[in-house]
Amino acid sequence: MKIGIIGAGKVGATIATLLETCRFCRSVVLADARTDVNIRGLRKARLRQVDVTKRAELVTFVRGVDAIVSAAPYFLNKPIAEACASAGVSYFDLTEDVDTTNFVRRLAAKKGRATFMPQCGLAPGAINIVGGSLASSLSFVRHCEMRVGALPLNASNQMKYYLSWSTAGLINEYCQVGEALYAGRRVTTMPLDGIERITIDGTEYEAFNTSGGVATMCETFEGKVQELNYKTMRYPGHRDLMKFLLHDLNLAPRQDLVTQIFDQEVPLTESDVVVFYVSVVGNDKGGSLKQRSFIKKMRGDTVRGRRLNAIQLTTAAGVVAVLELYARGRLGPGFVKQESVALKDFLGTQWGGKVYGG
Repeated sequence: MKIGIIGAGKVGATIATLLETCRFCRSVVLADARTDVNIRGLRKARLRQVDVTKRAELVTFVRGVDAIVSAAPYFLNKPIAEACASAGVSYFDLTEDVDTTNFVRRLAAKKGRATFMPQCGLAPGAINIVGGSLASSLSFVRHCEMRVGALPLNASNQMKYYLSWSTAGLINEYCQVGEALYAGRRVTTMPLDGIERITIDGTEYEAFNTSGGVATMCETFEGKVQELNYKTMRYPGHRDLMKFLLHDLNLAPRQDLVTQIFDQEVPLTESDVVVFYVSVVGNDKGGSLKQRSFIKKMRGDTVRGRRLNAIQLTTAAGVVAVLELYARGRLGPGFVKQESVALKDFLGTQWGGKVYGG
């Protein structure tokens, strides 16, 4: 299978690195407006200069591959998905943006012969596969809690946070409303609200509402799960500073400005950890009350001579795992939800198993 990756930044290049090791992938083409992207050592990959804001260039690129993975900023995904729909090419992305996902879903309903699977990666992505599988393992579910933190191993600034992934995506999920289930019904959650404390392996974290991480699970489990929610984890104190910045100073409507400030003044870190937590409480078929959980702390690794940090590796592993399932014919045409993937199938893939199952 020939795979096109749009966006040759850190995550796009990491996806190409993992695909380098996969038998199902024959070749990879990375599309980016830049020409100075380092893909040395990747035998299957080549770089093509493409301006995705120019439809003719985008359409030509899409038609030359079997499947597209968008690793571009979330606000570029709609035209990319449109180009895939027009060409009948399957589409995968990493977006946490709810509006983009709804747009892709409408496209998939009209162009059903290709696979459209947005919200791949870590959260949304792997967290929904795990949460959906644990929830489906019980006959009645009281609570399904999903928590993910992409965190620096060490931070000395007041925010207790350094950047490790897309700044635009980070700020967007801090500013947009989310969704949850309460008493079996869908409700809207406000960003940065719902704060709680969690201790994992002796380290204390705070968790609070952000958008996108729940993906399509509220629709899937409405009336079947009493309470279902997703929250982002940070070190204690981070959320109060973000609420001051975005709400008290009223910068939430100016996401571009906040993104620019963060990119200029908040350091990038290569030393990070991803904390992954899912807890489900409910009754099994025999009526017994059960608690089932999936908890991991994941760090970076070296693959084909490239040092990959934790957020790069976990995000890329999530999308490469579903690409493997697609290549095996395990994903149907049309819109595919993350929670429709069985956990055993996800962990049975090369990179899903190595990163999330080890």
